Amino acid sequence: MRLKEAQEKVDDWIKEYGVRYFNELTNTAILMEEVGEVARIMSRKYGEQSNKNNEGALELSNELADVFFVLICIANQTGVDLEKAFEENLKKKTNRDHSRHKSNKKLK
Repeated sequence: MRLKEAQEKVDDWIKEYGVRYFNELTNTAILMEEVGEVARIMSRKYGEQSNKNNEGALELSNELADVFFVLICIANQTGVDLEKAFEENLKKKTNRDHSRHKSNKKLK
């Protein structure tokens, strides 16, 4: 699925089930909440923290999908074409970092 298609699917879902988009500030707060849930999983699965007794199974894929959904909502409501923005961002990174990481001794 292309990013443009993902943006259309989220927009269709919002129109059918969500009534309308939450405002931009609310969606930003929701995005931070979802990123926090990803951080919780990462710290417990790959880091040094252990699960609390009352925590059930933590699914990284589900939480990453939640982040992606809210990110798409914000892009849609602010008029950002994520596909175009991502392509431009990759070009910027390629121009800026074309040899930076390869010459980084810490990464060898």
